[in-house]
Amino acid sequence: MWRDYSSGLLKNNHTSVLSVRVSAFISALLLSLLCGLFYNMWKYEVERIEREEGGWHSRLIGEISDKDLEVIKNFGNVKDAVRNESEENSADLYFYDLRNVFSDTQRIAKLVGISPEKAVYNYPLLAMYLIRDSRDTAPRLVFPMFIIIMAMASMSLVVIIHNAFAVSMNARVHQFGIFSSIGATPRQIRTCLLQEAAALCAVPVIAGNLLGIAGAMGLLHMTNVLLAGGVAGRHKAVFGVHPLVLAGALGVTVVTIWISAWLPAKKLSRLTPLEAIRSTDELQLKRRKNSPILARLFGVEGELAGNALKAQKKALRTASFSLALAFMAYTMMQCFFSLSGISTRETYFERYQNVWDIMVTVKDAGADIFEETKAVRNLAGVKDAAAYQKASAKRIITEEEMSEDMKAFGGFSHASGEFVTKVDSGWLVNAPILVMDDESFLDYCKQIGIAPRLDGAVIRNQIRDVTNPGFRHPDFMPYLKQDDLEKESVSILRQSGNEQVTAEIPVLSYAEEVPALREEYAALDYYELVHFIPVSLWEEIKGQTGGGESDFYIRVIGKENAALEELNALQDQIEQLLSRKYTVECENRIQEYETNRSQIWGMMTFFGALCVLLALIGIGNIFSNTLGFVRQRKREFARYMSIGLTPEELRKMFCIEALAIAGRPILITLPPAVLAAGYMLKLSYVDAGEFLAEAPLMPIIAFMLAILGAVGLAYFLAWRNVRRISLAEVLRDDTMM
Repeated sequence: MWRDYSSGLLKNNHTSVLSVRVSAFISALLLSLLCGLFYNMWKYEVERIEREEGGWHSRLIGEISDKDLEVIKNFGNVKDAVRNESEENSADLYFYDLRNVFSDTQRIAKLVGISPEKAVYNYPLLAMYLIRDSRDTAPRLVFPMFIIIMAMASMSLVVIIHNAFAVSMNARVHQFGIFSSIGATPRQIRTCLLQEAAALCAVPVIAGNLLGIAGAMGLLHMTNVLLAGGVAGRHKAVFGVHPLVLAGALGVTVVTIWISAWLPAKKLSRLTPLEAIRSTDELQLKRRKNSPILARLFGVEGELAGNALKAQKKALRTASFSLALAFMAYTMMQCFFSLSGISTRETYFERYQNVWDIMVTVKDAGADIFEETKAVRNLAGVKDAAAYQKASAKRIITEEEMSEDMKAFGGFSHASGEFVTKVDSGWLVNAPILVMDDESFLDYCKQIGIAPRLDGAVIRNQIRDVTNPGFRHPDFMPYLKQDDLEKESVSILRQSGNEQVTAEIPVLSYAEEVPALREEYAALDYYELVHFIPVSLWEEIKGQTGGGESDFYIRVIGKENAALEELNALQDQIEQLLSRKYTVECENRIQEYETNRSQIWGMMTFFGALCVLLALIGIGNIFSNTLGFVRQRKREFARYMSIGLTPEELRKMFCIEALAIAGRPILITLPPAVLAAGYMLKLSYVDAGEFLAEAPLMPIIAFMLAILGAVGLAYFLAWRNVRRISLAEVLRDDTMM
């Protein structure tokens, strides 16, 4: 009997069947699409970090013998341990369980006799697995932002199927009352409804999941074309789907459909036969509630609209939820990208605008690259070029050397053991060496007003106030005492990892001004003491300091106000000149700016589309209810008209309902959106006035008006049907009872 009833229902109720199938298909499609996109975004970011930083999880710096390496490999949670080729006296560790990376690395360091402070962690990579540590001060907001937006989108999609089932099942309460009166048990009714749900949704769910994966593949291809084209060093995103992602998307959809069908089925199966038979489609309140705000603002029509909205509360739950999430996500997205744009512009593009036009990274080069810089300088269109190499060293700072300003904020008391080590004579700090070609170093000496010489170093005598967390506008002060600078004649550099090996170099000057290079100093380690030296001096001491990095850098400045086409042509000349002997990567300042703008636009388009999708789900629910409840509310409208309510007053009531439905989610989400924006301001250290001057008010207002317009259109179409009601026909129609 149930089979015949369900099959007959599916054949004869095309509208309800189509509504459920479309809801299931759309939900499966979007959940699968979101899961596929999110997984590939995560995968791409992990690949990028592994290419740029390496796939290691932690690194131990110090003397590690082959026996120690075997001990590390035999540690339970260690997947592999290899010597680092680019940095001497260090080993890279790979773990099985990333949750224990920090604690296990500390144990391993003690096991092989290395100070735990010598451990370095791949924070960007670990953050992609949601493994964070208090020593990692970087906000790393992009990945959590992905999770928040995807979670909000998924939560909104979960609700839509439940609403479709509830509308379909509630329309048949009268029928189930008859079945119950002739002996059908609640379990049989519930089983029938769940079987119908399975029959209706099996094909749409499978088709939706497959199409969602295909859609994710297409969007990833579009992203490659939009964002990755022509950007030096950027690897192409390769689409992939982990079986767990596919199974997870399918499982979430199936569970959602089962819960969505089970909830209304359980409710209907518990109705007594008399309750079910007497059930009416007319919207009713269980108990009357006043709507003081609407009544005070709009009078009687506001009170009636408030009661109608309360009666439709469950039916419009999806709409309210989706619109609130959509507006919240869109506002947060706009604020996030506005803050990101301000931060990138101030800390990168504007800061280095006059420092570089083309940046060349020469892979695995030798010291002869400094000679090649002369050929680069002679190219047409080159105003200046500087080659440099980076190296690491250590230096001891004594109590007497520290400036009074530095002592005032606590000296080294705030320093992390990862960067500063207390020794008997003072503190052992990092002393990075920046090796410049001789000509550029001589120009730098002239820049700071000292006699040009190649037999010594210039030391950056500057440290930021570490008690001020604002990284955007830090307070700088002298690192070493000004009175002692003239007396200091040599700087004793120590080899990293083997501090007993030293090199004495003359100090030409202590300066606060740095060379015009695209470099940031003391960004992570506030206590590092940077040394600038010429390559001729470096050739004499590199055996004692332990050598430098394998990559070299050439900073090129083009002609004044050079256009993108001119820089591109110059970049091609440099690549042709150097690529014969070396592997090179080039960056173009203007191209970098355009690429960054394209990337931001692409990401905003993507996330904006997700927010629009959320809003469309809610708006679709509103259209469904407003166009469908006309039949259910005919008797309600007839009552209002019978007591003297005019069509104009009914129309006003509709307008109030539309305004309340669209305005409520906006008003609810504005305070948390403002708080979220304030929190992002706090994290980014952007002044509120600066943000307000560039706040994305117009896009947010446009999104708000679009929601109001769509809801207003739905109620306008419903009003067109309502105004055709015949009072006499409705009151005579007993089926409305």
